[in-house]
Order: sequence, then C-alpha cells, then structure tokens
Amino acid sequence: MRRFLHDNGVTLFFGVLCVLTIVGDALVGQRVFNEDALQHNESAISVWRYLFSAHFAEAMAENWQSEFLQFVTFIIATIWLFQRGSIESKEEKDLGLGAGAAPPDGSRAERAPLWARLGGLRTRLYSHSLVLVMLVFFVFSWFAQSTSQWKEYNSEQAEHQDATIGYFHFLTKPQFWEATFQNWQSEFMALATMAIFTVFLRQQGSPESKPVPEPHESTGVTN
Repeated sequence: MRRFLHDNGVTLFFGVLCVLTIVGDALVGQRVFNEDALQHNESAISVWRYLFSAHFAEAMAENWQSEFLQFVTFIIATIWLFQRGSIESKEEKDLGLGAGAAPPDGSRAERAPLWARLGGLRTRLYSHSLVLVMLVFFVFSWFAQSTSQWKEYNSEQAEHQDATIGYFHFLTKPQFWEATFQNWQSEFMALATMAIFTVFLRQQGSPESKPVPEPHESTGVTN
C-alpha cells in the first residue's frame, strides 16, 4: 500500500481534492438551490436529490468541458507550434508528429506498452490515444452541460409561464454561448500565460519549471 501511495501520489492528491470540492459544491449548491426555491414558494430538496438535478449537473459539466477542451487544444497545438524558451514547448527541431513516434516495424523495448509494439492500426491509435480520450471526455461533458442547461432554461421558462423550447433551438440561444465562451476564454488565457511565464520565471524543484540557472532562451528543458 505504501508503494502504491508513493507511485500514485500526484493522481491521488488531486483526486482527493476533486472529491472534496465536489462534496463542497454539492452542499453549498443545495443551499443556494433551496434558498431560491423557498423564495418562489417551492419545496426544498435533499442533498441526494440535488446531486441528480440539472442545476448541479450544469455547474459541474460546464467546468469539466472547458478543462478538457484546454487539454485537447494544448496537446494538439504543441505538436506543431513553438514558443522559444518555454518549458511548455518542444525544441524547434522536434516540432511535428515525428518526435516520439513508433518505428515503422513497431519494434520497441521489451517493457514498452503492448499496443506500441504491435504496429499497424493499433499502434497508430495508441500514438494518438491521449488526445482521443481527452476529446471523448470533452464531447461528453459538453453534451452533459448543454442538456442540463437546456433543462434549467426550460424550467425557468415554465416558472414564468413562458414557452419551452427544444434542445437544438436552445443551442442557438445567446445565454448558452455566453456561459460557454466565459469558460473557454479563461482556459485559453491560462495556457497562454503558462507558456510565456515559464520562459522567464522559475520554481525550484518543480517539473513545470526550468532549473533556476537555465537561460531564458532554453526551450523544453526539464530538471
């Protein structure tokens, strides 16, 4: 167990933080939901019921989809695009799909992943598996966000005795895209600042930083 905790410390640390913040979001979100319900002379709901509500699903999925979009765009962009001096960029000579590719015959060291050694379609899929999985998560969370937000919109329409609309009609509404673009712009800003800040700034001991004495122009250097 100690070895498992040591070998998976980063994932477990952020996994625990994720669970704790989900619990916190559910508890405070339920209070906000119930306060609003009581103001409109509606019944309050339990935390358990709130976990399955469109209100909670919208809040969660709205953030998840923007995070996975960040990963997808960053992974793809850094294949070909270059930022001199940034730890988030490959060296100029390594730009493109060639760096880290499997040999044509699929040969690999004995301990390499099976699909990296098999060659053919399976190796090609494995060569792009990271961005493919991130893309699946993005599409799923975007769909979850849009459907839950659509249900919330129709619920508010019904409360005001206004007409409800279909899902595809809702996707054309400015309310949906305002919330979506608000999330996306923050993710792209974070990526841009991380790329340029690692050129000039340092954090001793972090793999997300160049070594302290490393020149600003050194690109893609790790500790």
